Amino acid sequence: MRIVIVGAGGRLGAALARVYAPEFEVRGYTHADIDLTSLDRLRELLRAVKFDLLINSAALTNVDYCEVHRDEAFIINAEAPRILAELCDEKNAKLIHISTDYVFDGKRRQPYREEDEAIPISVYGESKREGEIHVLRASGQHLVARASWVFGPDRASFIDQVIQRARETSAVAAVADKFSTPTYTLDLARWLRAAWEKDLSGLLHLVNRGQCSWQQYAQYAIDYCHQQQLLPRRMSVDELFDDTTRTLTVSFILAPSDFIRFPMSSASSSRPSWTISLLQRESKSSLSSSMYAIPPDMPAAKFRPVGPSTITRPPVIYSQP
Repeated sequence: MRIVIVGAGGRLGAALARVYAPEFEVRGYTHADIDLTSLDRLRELLRAVKFDLLINSAALTNVDYCEVHRDEAFIINAEAPRILAELCDEKNAKLIHISTDYVFDGKRRQPYREEDEAIPISVYGESKREGEIHVLRASGQHLVARASWVFGPDRASFIDQVIQRARETSAVAAVADKFSTPTYTLDLARWLRAAWEKDLSGLLHLVNRGQCSWQQYAQYAIDYCHQQQLLPRRMSVDELFDDTTRTLTVSFILAPSDFIRFPMSSASSSRPSWTISLLQRESKSSLSSSMYAIPPDMPAAKFRPVGPSTITRPPVIYSQP
């Protein structure tokens, strides 16, 4: 099978390329290879490539940036997926488009299922939802896979920032009123393969078991690193509350698709909790060595200033959500 991965430089795309390359013919494109704002160039480049499956893990994911750059967000998150879907139709190829829990409004107190109405409350969510619609309308064979709070061994994420902060400062704080499910890239790689091998299409929610707030997520990582003597002291992560939501608790928890809840094959037989998968990530690329800058898809509001720090926000790039 010939696989093209758009967004291969991102957290999920890099994991997919690494996992699939030993068994398939994989061609990965990073932001340096493809400018998703240039739709004509995107069409020209990929039209010349032969492939059976295209996985689009690229997106403009910085929520705050999208709010003030609406046109750019819709070109990258909505129009580019439309072009990719059209190209796949021309080649009779399957498209797997990666989407997000941000297509929901966060008001539901039960996990969101695929059939629940998507009501995004941000430009990022609106643009991703429009991208979903374009992909699903283009062909009945395409698949949209929603994931949340993706982490893995290939690129820095929220947890890497937490550990860096814990090393450099005496206080760490994280948002306590937003909940979702951290999801491991290597688990996603396995589920996506099972999905295309079963020729699944439409909408799927692919997430690990469990749920937490950003604050609980951070505390778990710090506690683990302290237990493993990777941090000299245990720290309590202070609770922050998002000024934009006031007293509203926002829940973006996705209910997993039935095919990973009730697997019919060994390929999708394991749905570990996010805590177990985080420990697996630690065995592959140590949390203790994660000394990254703030990932571009983590809004600055997630942390309050806690004293001198060498962390700086890098330029906005296009990466997996």
